[in-house]
Amino acid sequence: MKITRVETFAVPPRWLFCRIETDEGVVGWGEPVVEGRAATVRTAVHELAEYLVGQDPMRIEDHWQVMTKGSFYRGGPVLSSAVAGLDQALWDIAGKTLGVPVHVLLGGPVRERVRAYSWVGGDEPGEIADAVQAQVEAGFTAVKMNACGRMNKLATAADITALVERAAIAREVLGPGRDFAIDFHGRFSAANARRVLPHLAALHPLFVEEPVLPEYAHRLGEVVSAATVPIATGERIYSRTEALPVLQAGIAVLQPDLSHAGGISEVRRLASLAETFDVLLAPHCPLGPISLAASLQVAFATPNFLIQEQSIGIHYNDGAEVLDYVVDPEVFRFDAGHIRRPLGPGLGIEVDEQAVRRADNSTPDWHSPVWRHTDGSFAEW
Repeated sequence: MKITRVETFAVPPRWLFCRIETDEGVVGWGEPVVEGRAATVRTAVHELAEYLVGQDPMRIEDHWQVMTKGSFYRGGPVLSSAVAGLDQALWDIAGKTLGVPVHVLLGGPVRERVRAYSWVGGDEPGEIADAVQAQVEAGFTAVKMNACGRMNKLATAADITALVERAAIAREVLGPGRDFAIDFHGRFSAANARRVLPHLAALHPLFVEEPVLPEYAHRLGEVVSAATVPIATGERIYSRTEALPVLQAGIAVLQPDLSHAGGISEVRRLASLAETFDVLLAPHCPLGPISLAASLQVAFATPNFLIQEQSIGIHYNDGAEVLDYVVDPEVFRFDAGHIRRPLGPGLGIEVDEQAVRRADNSTPDWHSPVWRHTDGSFAEW
């Protein structure tokens, strides 16, 4: 079997899909994208496709090594995301060729269902109670919310009070038997995170995500030691070498993204590395159905898995939904806040190819908004 063609599709709301076709008719799908840089990643995918066409798709590890290390300049979100989508598609082909789900190829299932959480915003206090209650009524046992919108590097007393009050609203609605996580989005300085975290401890968040930007990972140990709240990070980490220092800093949860961190091949290795540090895996996934399907395949084969992010119904999926691009949405049906183990071959989903082709290039490339503080200075993401 040989790879004959690699195609890419830029589809709403902000996703990029890739399709690998073989001479035996087996097709694999992946989701290589950097949000706001889809066109750049698309170019990288087609550059890598020049190598892949004519190759045996079953040599997944060999292809991963060549794509990630076959040039003098390596790494970074663009290359890692391009490789990630192609890697997903190759695993999809392997599973379909052998007639088994990818998680079987990764060693077999270690659980029969995966816990998932939903996003509830969190910027406005008046909306939090209703948003969290809606997810409880939908059967979810966990949600994630923003810590804040734009915030100065050192928060005022009022900022901290407002943040804690929003978190307290979520805890009150959820009660003690459900969980909420808080996403800082790297908007805090290390000093600000150390100041805020002790105020959240009594509310028992499942974890606090990305308290500082990844370029300040050398400060993460200070943040971890500032409070008993579990710290999570990893959505902007793309390899084992980048993950090692944050694991050594003492984080509790690692959050690699299957569409950014080298795909199934590298995230599987990241999970094993995390396990040696007694760290749990919670794959980052605010993207589309292929990324979610790949994340679940890893989750079902990973002993130290914690919980899965997913974006079905999320507020910023403008113009399309996760389920719009799959033939059978029942694969992603939630049962008491969990997803049952997919039994279909490959990634376990059937992509609606006609819907994808119709949607290709139908909207401009999404770009990250530029934020500014009230004084006009640039606000970091």
